[in-house]
Amino acid sequence: MTISASGYVREPNELYETEPWVTRALLRRFPPLRGRNIWEPAAGNHKIADVLLWEGANVFTSDIVEYDKKHDTILDFMKPMAGMSAYDIITNPPYGPGNRIAAQFARLALQRTEGWIALLLTAKFDFGKTRRDLFADNPRFAFKIALTDRIQWFPGENSGTEDHCWLVWGPRNMLLTTPVLYYEGK
Repeated sequence: MTISASGYVREPNELYETEPWVTRALLRRFPPLRGRNIWEPAAGNHKIADVLLWEGANVFTSDIVEYDKKHDTILDFMKPMAGMSAYDIITNPPYGPGNRIAAQFARLALQRTEGWIALLLTAKFDFGKTRRDLFADNPRFAFKIALTDRIQWFPGENSGTEDHCWLVWGPRNMLLTTPVLYYEGK
């Protein structure tokens, strides 16, 4: 597969809605959700949160702005705050140039929760040597789910132009083995 530039000009706080199949692909490998407390800190229009709720999770939503759906609270995950250690975090975070915002988001998630963390990111996100602390040197890194179908971020006939994956870190107190690679599609 070749990754090609879309020519699309991005805007600040732009909404990238995650198709429901993407969250369902994660849930085929994630621990059962019934009764779990999940924090969705980049909730957008709750596309991920809606699937999590459907699966029986208790979902707390936040984002820096509200779009069409009302969040439990408005907050910027990137700003200093108290953690929500009793929650798992599942989200599609902002990426930023060179995925630098996403890397900072992952580091903050690891500080703010003792639970599971699942971030939807670009497929090569774990390749960077500046991210060894998140993967090779991180005992919490549990698995990667490579998505075999591309995400369609916007309505229309055009499919996505980049490959994505779920990167998952386990709870702080869990004894993990060697990280595992899975493949999931629609």
